[in-house]
Amino acid sequence: MLTFYFSPGSSSMAPHIALQEIGASFEARPVSLGKKETRTPAFLAVNPAGKVPVLLVDGRVLTEVAGILVYLSRAFPAARLLPENDIEAEAQIVSWMSYIASTIHPARRQGLEHAREVYAVADKRLGKNDWAVGGQYSIADIHLFRLYWRFRSSLGPEPGAFPNMEGHYARMMARPAVQRTIEIETKIGYELPA
Repeated sequence: MLTFYFSPGSSSMAPHIALQEIGASFEARPVSLGKKETRTPAFLAVNPAGKVPVLLVDGRVLTEVAGILVYLSRAFPAARLLPENDIEAEAQIVSWMSYIASTIHPARRQGLEHAREVYAVADKRLGKNDWAVGGQYSIADIHLFRLYWRFRSSLGPEPGAFPNMEGHYARMMARPAVQRTIEIETKIGYELPA
């Protein structure tokens, strides 16, 4: 049994997309950031860090976007969110996800100009590839998309500044799992800081 704690539009959107991709049955538990529900005793009993996402796997707690994405990709290999028997491609996915978590995610807090520089590096790294690692869609794409989706409008880039990221964004927006996730989360409502 999978139970998923999430807050619409937050980092938890990435594992939410992955759950839609794999088609697994799960209990959705939206958590309001605006009402500070991640700070309640009930939620802190689940995740003492007071953050989403949280995935309960038969009652066992799994946190952090990368950890949940790796778990889902391995637990549901038929979804092909992680390459099979390709250690180099898997390492490239881990590399992307480390860069996303350590560099892209905190970039906006260091100012929009810094964030633009970081996205320029991601754009160059992505190159003309359809997907982050080779020709196969993976959990790295889901993770990369969520942050670009979130900050795309505030980056205010010049037209053509991030052509590879924009192409990636368009391909992701065309995926049914992304569309379903956005529809579900929009109905609940976004409570994200500007």
